[in-house]
Amino acid sequence: MDCPVCKNAMITLELREVEIDYCTDCGGIWLDAGELELLLGEPEKAAQLLNSFKIDSKASEKTRKCPICRKKMQKVIVGSSKPTLLIDKCRRAEGLWFDKGELEDIFERAHLDQDNKIQKLLTDMFGHGQTD
Repeated sequence: MDCPVCKNAMITLELREVEIDYCTDCGGIWLDAGELELLLGEPEKAAQLLNSFKIDSKASEKTRKCPICRKKMQKVIVGSSKPTLLIDKCRRAEGLWFDKGELEDIFERAHLDQDNKIQKLLTDMFGHGQTD
């Protein structure tokens, strides 16, 4: 699968028994449909998070193509906290794209990783959250 940002091949990694696609060039992460819910491990919290997504039809960010269906994805606002966090969501529900650091940001903003288990895994795997 190719990265929707860099167009380079992504690698598949396993995080908490969930296969994620990771771009080694830009640090982006692709989660297939249902994988975010599996990562969260709590169906109620996952549903709450997914229900907080609101389409931003006025976003100035460049639209990207879904790495699966190749259609333009929608820009989606996650939650209501500031600054606004935009991610990319496939219109055909194939999955979600997170630019570098956005997945961790979602867990932090929504207080979905109380024990910081996911944050620690992501930091160990990708070095996100560390200062350069």
